[in-house]
Amino acid sequence: MDKKLFYKKLAALTLPLAFQSLMLASVAAADAIMLGRFDQDQMSAVSLASQIQFIQNMVLSSVTGAGTILGAQYWGKNDMRTVVDLFNMILRINAVVSVLFFVGCVFFPQYLMMAFSHEKTLMDNGVQYLRIAGWSYLMTGISQCYLSIMKISGHAPRSAWISSGAVVINIGLNAVFIFGLFGLPEMGVKGAALATLISRVIELVWSIASSFGKTYLRPNLRRLFFRDRLLSADFRKCCLPVLAASLLWGVGFTSYTAVMGHLGTDPAAANSVAAVVRDLMCCMCNGIAAAGGILVGNELGVGNLELGRQYGDKLTAISFVIGIGTALIVCALTPLVINIADLTDTARRYLFGMMFIMAFYMIGRCVNTIVINGVFAAGGDTKFDMYSLLAAMWGLAVPLAFLGAFVFGWNIYVVYACTCLDEVGKIPWVMFHFRKHKWVVDLTRERNDSKEDQI
Repeated sequence: MDKKLFYKKLAALTLPLAFQSLMLASVAAADAIMLGRFDQDQMSAVSLASQIQFIQNMVLSSVTGAGTILGAQYWGKNDMRTVVDLFNMILRINAVVSVLFFVGCVFFPQYLMMAFSHEKTLMDNGVQYLRIAGWSYLMTGISQCYLSIMKISGHAPRSAWISSGAVVINIGLNAVFIFGLFGLPEMGVKGAALATLISRVIELVWSIASSFGKTYLRPNLRRLFFRDRLLSADFRKCCLPVLAASLLWGVGFTSYTAVMGHLGTDPAAANSVAAVVRDLMCCMCNGIAAAGGILVGNELGVGNLELGRQYGDKLTAISFVIGIGTALIVCALTPLVINIADLTDTARRYLFGMMFIMAFYMIGRCVNTIVINGVFAAGGDTKFDMYSLLAAMWGLAVPLAFLGAFVFGWNIYVVYACTCLDEVGKIPWVMFHFRKHKWVVDLTRERNDSKEDQI
């Protein structure tokens, strides 16, 4: 293993992908800061309503994630036709998912908001947000397909530029519409939703326009409704566990938000700010996981199994360094976050305790993200994530949080700590599974046109 080459390739992929993750998380931060300045209840309402898009993103990311897992290996094998067929496949699936979420958010938002809060103010503001932002959900799935293919085909910087540019536009429009700058009326939550919609339109147009570059991949419209049986079977084998894990994780996190939301406006507000900080702090580990998964997948796909294993070993060591460093940063930033957040005194007190609990959580989050979503996924070992979530999150953290909040009446800090148990608790299990090296697998196969059918 050439360590210098490894670090060079990892940095070249990680920096744009981590920056992309940071910019995406910055949208939620901008919403929280601006709406928090405008009205605390509106900030909490958007945080709750955004959980719908969070669940949608879990579904979309599982589809594009499976495409990325297989695509990275076929790209390493230099099989461009299969990568394009995977592109077509994830486009079809994501289009259907996007329409379903659009219908739910635009036509039935009140029923969706009931899952997160019974506070009339929070529900009314959330409904206003979803009815506008729901239109953006039509475009999210399509643009994510283009951006995912760019990442594995040597255009990660362009993917980052597109996402980041859309985020900058979103944040700028947030300020204009929320506060009514340049003579416009103050729109509050409606302004945040409108900014999201406009930025998504720009992101989709930019993604499609970029795909017409000489070295870029784009869908083959003539093969859009064709499929290869074996490739589809391989995709399902990767996608279904990823989808199950994503839904388990997404619904679990949404359950945590619902628990805090039902405890009152102050815990909900404090949790909203803590969630934004958490997402910002996860950007580096998200970038390393995505970059590491591509690097390991490229080597496994071309048949360099031993080198792929060594890459995985190095990424696992890096994950602990990133986790401990992130925990220290969270502790150091706590006073600054407390001062910036425009909260009631009670909410500030809750936030202070949540930040220190989150610091310990970040160690597990970073390690598990890089190892499970990066190393394991690169070799198609996607079932482990599903099993670990069933055991750690749904067998431990979620039941304890609900019992503590609604049955035993535990302290707010204890309930919040219960929501953080899963990531820390499964580290030993993750390391035990890692050493089995079941993820060192070449997933590619030779394509056979005779097994291709029209949908």
